Amino acid sequence: MDSLKLPAWLSAMNFDGSRALTAPLLIVMILAMMVLPLPAFVLDIFFSFNIALAVIVLLTSFYTVKPLDFMVFPTVLLVSTMLRLSLNVASTRVVLTEGHTGPDAAGKVIEAFGHFLIGGNYAVGIVVFVILTIINFTVVTKGAGRIAEVGARFALDAMPGKQMAIDADLNAGLIQEQEARRRRTEVAQEAEFYGAMDGASKYVRGDAIAGIMVTVINIVGGLVVGMAQHDLDFAAALKNYTLLAIGDGLVAQIPSLIISTAAGIVVSRVASDKNIGDQLVGQLFAKPQVLNVTAVIIGGMGIIPGMPHFAFLFFAALLGGGAYLLKEQANKVVPEVVPEPVVAPPAESEEATWQDVLPVDTLGLEVGYRLIPLVDKAQGGELLKRIKGIRKKFAQDIGFLSPPVHIRDNLELKPSSYTISLKGVEMGAGEAFPGQYLAINPGMVSGTLEGRATIDPAFGLPAVWVDANNRENAQSMGYTVVDAGTVVATHLNHLITTHAAELLGRNEVQQLLDFVSKDAPKLVEDLVPKLLPFSSFQKILQNLLVEGIHIRDLRSILETLSENILQTQDINELTSLVRVALGRAIVQQLFPGTNELSVMALDTHLERLLMQALQTGGPDGVGFEPGLADTIVSQTEQASRHQEQMGLTPVLVVPAALRLLLARFLRRALPQLRVLAHTEIPESKIIKVTSLVGGQ
Repeated sequence: MDSLKLPAWLSAMNFDGSRALTAPLLIVMILAMMVLPLPAFVLDIFFSFNIALAVIVLLTSFYTVKPLDFMVFPTVLLVSTMLRLSLNVASTRVVLTEGHTGPDAAGKVIEAFGHFLIGGNYAVGIVVFVILTIINFTVVTKGAGRIAEVGARFALDAMPGKQMAIDADLNAGLIQEQEARRRRTEVAQEAEFYGAMDGASKYVRGDAIAGIMVTVINIVGGLVVGMAQHDLDFAAALKNYTLLAIGDGLVAQIPSLIISTAAGIVVSRVASDKNIGDQLVGQLFAKPQVLNVTAVIIGGMGIIPGMPHFAFLFFAALLGGGAYLLKEQANKVVPEVVPEPVVAPPAESEEATWQDVLPVDTLGLEVGYRLIPLVDKAQGGELLKRIKGIRKKFAQDIGFLSPPVHIRDNLELKPSSYTISLKGVEMGAGEAFPGQYLAINPGMVSGTLEGRATIDPAFGLPAVWVDANNRENAQSMGYTVVDAGTVVATHLNHLITTHAAELLGRNEVQQLLDFVSKDAPKLVEDLVPKLLPFSSFQKILQNLLVEGIHIRDLRSILETLSENILQTQDINELTSLVRVALGRAIVQQLFPGTNELSVMALDTHLERLLMQALQTGGPDGVGFEPGLADTIVSQTEQASRHQEQMGLTPVLVVPAALRLLLARFLRRALPQLRVLAHTEIPESKIIKVTSLVGGQ
């Protein structure tokens, strides 16, 4: 028997496709209710659905962890508002056409709200309806709209700072491109969400106004229709149509109030890893001291003559019991007992051996005991993963693999301190506080923060340690906010990049040569060590690294040395020739994506003086007059500051003979300055001199 075949269009539909049709069908149904007459039974179904939808939205808002978990909420506000307005139009049609038949003319739901909730008294109904409308319109909706407006403004103001933090993590190798793209999308979605909530709150306010107008129209129109068309007396018409109008208004206003409350909950909560229920219980009823004081106050009110003694004393006892249980639970927490070390009996002194000589780690990181969770693999050790990313990023950017970082705890350090050492010598130190965030001031913040003021250990920028609940506020003010692990990782990355030349030892150089010899064995064999000693080759690479030039293009370096090694053996001259060969890469590193190079240059008079000093003193700068040296430093510093204020990289272009002299002389005073020779700039680039050194 052949299987039954479905039509192609029907078989192509799946669950996801039918779910995608839900929204268009719902909108069409809502619009149709405004035009087509609906019987009372159908109205009951839609009113029940409206109330259920409001409760679902409220509970969903309670269990969301962050606003973006309920990203469709602005659309839900619009759809639910349109649904209530459509039901108002449909029920108004039924009330005016069938209201003379009795209070059940518009369905059982409206009748129930008219009779059971307001006791059948239209005066009470009017008062209750007006109170609900005032609460919804002037308190809940207006407050939620204001919070959404402020949240949208702060979210937009915080976007540049958040983008800078993402770019900083990406550049430091702490995150991958895919993670950075996801975080950028989340930042944009957060700003769009608050902006949409700001606009969607206007729908709810308009819904409240429309509810009042519809109720008034139902009462006035019902009186006219009942008395003029159905010959009802004024009392009967007033009773029927007022109860129907008030019931209709209440059955719409109560879901509106529920959804307005949900909107306020979503936009007013602070981002956390817990839902709103856990936050309320954990933060409001977690301190026994607060409950004890409250119990005393409520109990004191309960013994005042004329007060309802049972109610006040009952709640006082309840609060006191809760405080007692919290104290008992806290006392049951057994503190961690650190066993005392067993003192071994003194052993006989042994002769010293070579095993007592401890090797010095090339790179070392020592942490205080509070930072141990950051480097403990058993406790997550997020810093370990970041250090792996730093070494990988370093190898990709600089051109060789840095030595591993040896990590150990040091109880002599402050609990939250750390030190970074290079070959046993401390090169950097700082403090990091797990659970807090470092808000770094990039120079364009809009306010000040309360917290522990400090200095960013990597770049020396002013910063403040803030609590987790103040993180969003700091980002909205333009601060770059990072956690404790990122602070240590960024500091380590900055130091190994700055001291890359010292990390390039003989072992690393040999590994580089072995790596290149796989593709060009003859090139390596004919140069090192036949024509160029191994130590000289290492020194040339270190000279490049000292001035921030990567050595990824090792093949071009070897070819340049092979071409010129027979003409000169001087390491400085060979380094200069290699720099010329790498000129295109050097310029691209300093001026990415542009053909116009905005640089500083020397005044012709100062250039002649320096050439004379070079001839008399040599490349080490011997022969510089003190006054001339001070002038060069001060004017170069002023020109560099001018370049940085314009958003340009401080680069000084000089004749090739002066490049090494000025690079060595200015390196200590201006470490951020780069000195290039005219011969290192490719002919395709356009040089634009923006500042002159010595022109004053």
